Amino acid sequence: MLSIGSMSCVQAQSEETTDTTVQSEKKQSEIEAHLKADMVNKYIWRGLDLGYVSLQPEMSIGWKGLNLTAWGSVGLSNKDDASEIDLTLSYETGGLSFGIVDYWNTDHDKRYFYYKKDGTGHSFEGFIGYDFGFLRASWQTFFAGNDYQEDDKRTYSSYFELSAPFTLATCDWDATFGLVPWRSDYYDTNGFSVTNLSLRATKDIQITKSFALPLFGQLIANPASQQFYFVFGFTLKAL
Repeated sequence: MLSIGSMSCVQAQSEETTDTTVQSEKKQSEIEAHLKADMVNKYIWRGLDLGYVSLQPEMSIGWKGLNLTAWGSVGLSNKDDASEIDLTLSYETGGLSFGIVDYWNTDHDKRYFYYKKDGTGHSFEGFIGYDFGFLRASWQTFFAGNDYQEDDKRTYSSYFELSAPFTLATCDWDATFGLVPWRSDYYDTNGFSVTNLSLRATKDIQITKSFALPLFGQLIANPASQQFYFVFGFTLKAL
């Protein structure tokens, strides 16, 4: 027979479990939004040189693993640098992520709402990746938009990347290996090519008790083009 004290204890545990479940379900159903911006001395993407000093804002909204992200880049030191806006729709569950990206830049056409084959500034990419914790792997392929060879045939330019995060000497590091598996005018390769070998270090610089500024430096080598870069920047993030 349960005593009154035992019944009270069981009831309290039941209420605590219910509260935890409700809070967990509420957290899963919450809509999350993020806003940040990077300032970099040079814009390097997958080993490609795309510009000089750039401001790169990003905002995203997510719900139950579904995310919509807008990312942009605008050159600040060179008027000839292309402006860029990328829209990404993705889904994450566990370590698996997949989605599509709409890349647009002013190098090809300055009209955003122009989607015709002859000169559109848009390129559409599908991607899939998995995060193992100690290693991240991803595959990306352009399936529509501005991705053609000189003979006007679609290239299906693709990119495969492995990256490994680790912590060393008070910094967060990321080592990356990226390759293009076949010929691509988009990546300026004639066949299988390694285009991205990079090592990035990030460290938060404490400005005040409640504000820290993340600084990062990145060494990037592109064996295919025989280029080497050093990128430095910082991130402003809304909490």
